[in-house]
Amino acid sequence: MKMGLELEATPSVVNDKLMFVKVHLPWDVLCTYAEVLHIKLPIRPNDITPRPSMWRFFTCITKHFYPDEKLIQKEVEYFTAPFEKNRQDCFYINDKDLFFTPAMRSRMACYILSKAQYEIRGNINKFGITKLLNTGVYKAAYPLHDSKEEAYPSERYLLYNEWANPKNFYKMQPLDLIRKYYGEKVGIYFAWLGFYTMMLAVAAVVGLGCFIYGLKSQETSTWSKEVCDPNIGGKIVMCPQCDLCKYWILNSTCETSQKLSIFDNFGTLVFAVFMSIWVTLFLEFWKRYQAELEYEWDTVEFLEQEEPPRPEYEARCIYERKNPITEKVPFTFCGRCVRISIGIGTVCFWIFLILASIVAIIVYRLAVFITFSYQLRNNNLKNLEPIKEYVTPQMATSVTASLISFVVIMILNILYERVAIWITNFELPRTRTDYENSLTMKMFLFQFVNYYSSCFYIAFVKGKIVGYPGKPVKLLGEYRSEECDPGGCLIELTTQLAIIMGGKAIWNNIQEVLLPWAKNWLFRRCSSSVTEKVIPRWEQDYQLQPISQLGLFYEYLEMVIQFGFVTLFVASFPLAPVLALINNLFEIRVDAWKFTTQSRRIVPQKAQDIGAWQPILQGIAILAVATNAMIIAFTSDMIPRLVYYWSFSVFPYSDNTEHTMQGYINSSLSVFNISDSPFDLTDIAMSAPSNLTTCRYRDFRYPPGHPWQYEHNIQYWHVLGAKLAFIIVVEHIVYLTKFILSYVIPDVPYAVKERIKREKYLTHVILHETSLKLQRHSLIPAAFVLLICVTLFILNIV
Repeated sequence: MKMGLELEATPSVVNDKLMFVKVHLPWDVLCTYAEVLHIKLPIRPNDITPRPSMWRFFTCITKHFYPDEKLIQKEVEYFTAPFEKNRQDCFYINDKDLFFTPAMRSRMACYILSKAQYEIRGNINKFGITKLLNTGVYKAAYPLHDSKEEAYPSERYLLYNEWANPKNFYKMQPLDLIRKYYGEKVGIYFAWLGFYTMMLAVAAVVGLGCFIYGLKSQETSTWSKEVCDPNIGGKIVMCPQCDLCKYWILNSTCETSQKLSIFDNFGTLVFAVFMSIWVTLFLEFWKRYQAELEYEWDTVEFLEQEEPPRPEYEARCIYERKNPITEKVPFTFCGRCVRISIGIGTVCFWIFLILASIVAIIVYRLAVFITFSYQLRNNNLKNLEPIKEYVTPQMATSVTASLISFVVIMILNILYERVAIWITNFELPRTRTDYENSLTMKMFLFQFVNYYSSCFYIAFVKGKIVGYPGKPVKLLGEYRSEECDPGGCLIELTTQLAIIMGGKAIWNNIQEVLLPWAKNWLFRRCSSSVTEKVIPRWEQDYQLQPISQLGLFYEYLEMVIQFGFVTLFVASFPLAPVLALINNLFEIRVDAWKFTTQSRRIVPQKAQDIGAWQPILQGIAILAVATNAMIIAFTSDMIPRLVYYWSFSVFPYSDNTEHTMQGYINSSLSVFNISDSPFDLTDIAMSAPSNLTTCRYRDFRYPPGHPWQYEHNIQYWHVLGAKLAFIIVVEHIVYLTKFILSYVIPDVPYAVKERIKREKYLTHVILHETSLKLQRHSLIPAAFVLLICVTLFILNIV
């Protein structure tokens, strides 16, 4: 109240022990803090004619994909300038009650409440509504939603009907109305999510085409036919993959090989290159679209130094120094080196904890693989009789390990979330933007390791260092290193991605839809004695779920993690963009439904862009080129097949006399003499034919009896050289293309640059002319008085 606010206390109609305090901002207070917060307000209607859109010829078609223009009319554009209280006459003020929007009023009220002092004891100065909320003095603080009006639909009703309603899933979002109601920060998030979803549609179409191509090529895949052929794969006996495993026939993996051929084909290579180009186009076009929004939403000149310090920062810092920019305004300064060092150490500890969990899952994989192999060997899985023929040790281990990995990921996620917030608060960032950027980097670094580490293990570690049957590589001196199927680990990586992406989407929808709805339903049931008609707006909003200050942070994090799955490992799962597109179509409407019906109105905040997420997306895009090239080279079996296909009697290891894949399976499997094993295979040999003397394993090594037996042969080095050459060539071509696209496509459209310069010029002219008019009006009375005085003086002399 000392800072100029007007407070009105109202008792609750549901709970007699509850009191609501309504906050009102008088005109004078609004003008004062509009100038403090550098809020840009209209000075004159914008008369610049925008360039006609290239889609204007298709209006009859595109109009069906936009919200109803009769309900949501296009806003009038104005020339704007930062508000100055002593120059009110320069601004376009038709109605003082409508000049400041509800979002601006809420933002100013929140700023005042965060600064207001409520207790002073000696050197202790307590202030801010946040501290009162944390101590339980107040239960909540929030802006009000629009009230229902019969004559004119409220903005909240329009948003629900045209945005949150599932029937409008195919329509574009009313971004201007979202920005007007919730502020620029929420608006820029939904603009980014909508743009990302629209770009995903292109990737999904190409990915679906790649998948269909894989289904068609499955019928003509020579190497998978050789695996399933009883005269080829049915006669190849494979070596045991663990110390207690049995010998097995190659064609027992026929179904897996057929599924693998859907994803491991030439179309996957083309799609991986396409996605590397797609992600560059997505980021470049988003920058252009973001520049247009900055111009339309008046955030072009939103500078970080204008952002005031956080109340928590001012309360805990005791040192002061001059602002290095203005050299006038003192601001508190704390030595953050120790705080940041402690924060970095804590983050590293949690990352090592994730790596320890990954090692534990690897040990689980090895132990369970041995157990499943032993049980299958002794036919002890009678309870799985209906599906026993489909259960293989590799499949059972992969699925159970993926499920356990997902559970571990979600548990560590919940635990680290609290730790990351505590660390960021301990580091004491100065501004709200600094706080969010710091938390963003910590959370994403953790989530990156948490979500992607298991995929990186399957793609680049599993099956790469296994030795050979006579000298296997053992983990911890006890467990043999995991081996891939004869077709490779690509199908397992696909399974891992499908489980994590699907499980994450289901879990997020449960958190975002079911939990808020259930809480609100229970709250309404508890207060069902009073009809909703007599409950005022502020009490209805109190019954809704609160949105934390980090609400949008979690929405961004969810989408960026999904972006990583879509780009980093898309070479193994072309359907990832399709799943992401379907999820995002629901995500937009679910988030809109949650914001409009299940949650209290969020405090509007200014934002110029998506903040620290932009460099994170760029980093993922750069890393995606390398990961996809390495997946194709080292995880899939494409390069060895290409080397075999093009050998054509050039290399001594190939029996291929023409460009075909016949004989590839036999060429890719090495021979091992059972008598050369240093282990006791008597028990295992009971499951093998009596005349079995050799078995096969997946590698390129010299056969027994060769002077360099069990050493890597010339084919291995040719394949390795081809893999490295493929990675280098693909990376350089894609990176060069990305660089050219980034250079050719400007971040800000030329038309937007012209409009910004034009608006700045006209704004300056308008303010200058208005100031001159005010000076003329102020000079006329003074000149008139001076004229009268001179006249009287002359008359007096006469």
